Amino acid sequence: MKKYEIAALNKQELIDRLQELENRLADINFFKVIEQPQNPMVFRNSKRDIARMKHRLHQLAAAETAQV
Repeated sequence: MKKYEIAALNKQELIDRLQELENRLADINFFKVIEQPQNPMVFRNSKRDIARMKHRLHQLAAAETAQV
């Protein structure tokens, strides 16, 4: 996902997508043991997307605490 796509998501959508990506990454890691993936860049891209989403969630949490 691109940064602007992540920025357009609200907090609940981010949490849902984050869980999906983490589950997908776990599945990919499991199947990596059995057979090499077609595209090894899937690991890197998934990890980066997870990091971007966690960063955005942290920004939203910081903004909420700053408003209070």
